[in-house]
Amino acid sequence: MRVLGLAAGFAALLAGGGAASAQVACNPAQVQLRGDWGQARFRVDVADDPGERAKGLMFVEEMSRGKGMLFIYDAPQRASFWMKNTLIPLDMVFVGSDGIVTRVHDNAVPHDETPIDGGEGVYAVLEINGGLAEALGIDEGSQMRHPAFGDEAAWPCE
Repeated sequence: MRVLGLAAGFAALLAGGGAASAQVACNPAQVQLRGDWGQARFRVDVADDPGERAKGLMFVEEMSRGKGMLFIYDAPQRASFWMKNTLIPLDMVFVGSDGIVTRVHDNAVPHDETPIDGGEGVYAVLEINGGLAEALGIDEGSQMRHPAFGDEAAWPCE
């Protein structure tokens, strides 16, 4: 019974949970997502310079369900990723400068060097555990909130 209660509590943390999640302040170490599927929150490491973006999640052996990495670019651009030296399957959530999800690539295969194209106009990319985007319902049109997005974002910081 206690295990089920803990699992339900963790699911509520990921899903956001209505009014409580609306009061969560923007934090550089966290992203929030919302859509007609609900809400989710992830603790993130930020990769916002070329060296950090090049390394990404290479050599990471495991990542907790509520964690991810947020890649932020200086300006919107065409973004392409690969899985060289990446040990765990990942979902890649590509986002425009307005905070709108433009593409989701599910379950990128560890060590695969095939380019994963996010398209033009990518300002940020969220990498989370493989299969999680589909399980939560994160898809094109979902909105992301993070301090990296300006006041013009679809879901701006307060």
